[in-house]
Amino acid sequence: MLTLPSAAEPLLNRFSVAFTKPTYRRAIVLFVGFVLTLGRRTVTHTLSTVRTLWEGHFSDYHRVFSRARWSLQPLAKVLAAMVVELVPVDQPVICSADDTAVQHRGKLVYGKGRHRDACRSTRTFKAWLWGHRWVVLAINVKFPFAQRPWALPVLMALYRTTQTNEAEGRKHRTPIELAQPLIAMLMRWFPNRRFILLGDGGFASHGLARFCHDHRQQLTLVTLLHPRAHLREAPPKPRKGQMGRRPIRGPKLPHPQDVVAAAKRRRMTVDWYGSERRKVEVVSATGHWYKATEGLVPIRWVFVHDVTGTHEDRYFYSTDPTMTPAKIIGLYTARWSIEVTFQEVRQHLGFATPRNRKEESVLRTGSCLMGLFSVVSLTFHQSTSAKGRPPKPRSYPWYAKTEVTFSDALAAVRRQFWQQTVFSEVDSHGALNKLPRKLRETLLDHLTLAA
Repeated sequence: MLTLPSAAEPLLNRFSVAFTKPTYRRAIVLFVGFVLTLGRRTVTHTLSTVRTLWEGHFSDYHRVFSRARWSLQPLAKVLAAMVVELVPVDQPVICSADDTAVQHRGKLVYGKGRHRDACRSTRTFKAWLWGHRWVVLAINVKFPFAQRPWALPVLMALYRTTQTNEAEGRKHRTPIELAQPLIAMLMRWFPNRRFILLGDGGFASHGLARFCHDHRQQLTLVTLLHPRAHLREAPPKPRKGQMGRRPIRGPKLPHPQDVVAAAKRRRMTVDWYGSERRKVEVVSATGHWYKATEGLVPIRWVFVHDVTGTHEDRYFYSTDPTMTPAKIIGLYTARWSIEVTFQEVRQHLGFATPRNRKEESVLRTGSCLMGLFSVVSLTFHQSTSAKGRPPKPRSYPWYAKTEVTFSDALAAVRRQFWQQTVFSEVDSHGALNKLPRKLRETLLDHLTLAA
């Protein structure tokens, strides 16, 4: 086995339960390569980065993703346990669910489809790409070195097109239907924890709200609401001796936008995007969201008007009617951390660069690269906690950072792997330590360049 940094070794050893010993040794080499590689995260490019660390035939490392016998679910359970440990027991675990599309060209690529590119699309123009669409479930963690929470991915699923599901004899599932078993799996792994699920407009479905209401002792949903949502009062209690079927819904309530037009708005200061505080105008009420054949879901909805005018008016709701409007707004704005995570895994971890074609390779490589964000973040947190002092962000005369970002965390972890893994394996005479300090630091800075 390779010599691993002291901060990374206990974390990585917990993943060994999912592999055989030979596969785990190769997986560790690939992990080190994925961390150290700049650019495309193909297996060949990764092996060229750590060419002094791997042994055997290069095809053995390709088979780790394509043919080796191991499962993603035990890895996800171990990773989720490490992330949940960072959330205090007396606080709910805040989860963000979202989907992201990455380009992957090729006629024989498994699971490829035509998806909307959210980065290039606008309200009046839709940009499309050919590739994969992933549904990701992340857990928000508040690190001591950052003001905003970081969304650490723990589970993900590949969205397959209708044509792919028909060809494989599988029932077609929408992104919402893929996210539901992910959160259900998380609740099954941690039955004593309470979860709050955050989603954007793509996850504002009555079916998901109904699922969260059915598991309301452990799960709450916070997401967007349509201004003309169909709301009802609670069904009236049946009178004694009443004949016939019991009513399933009460009288119709006004649409949220009609209530807002006639109501007086309240001003309050709430948690906002980027861990800021913002003055907003709020209108809130409760009701039962109704959909035929699916019943009623009690909710509290909130209308939010940004006084500064930088954000458009929005309607949010929670499946917990007792939740305060300020809490609902603060939770939904915390969902933006998962969008930052998507940007980071593309820019710094090459999430869109693998060129796998087979089903196993596509599913495993995509999930491992997304989970790499969480492992790097946990390793950085472990190393900074051991030092006992807060880390400082990399700053330049022309660019000064106010807090640590993921690029700083990745650079610090890379430096550990270069010093304690790569050079310790090949530099038995300690030639690196004999270099002048400034030259040694310059060399390591260029090797650990993360942006």
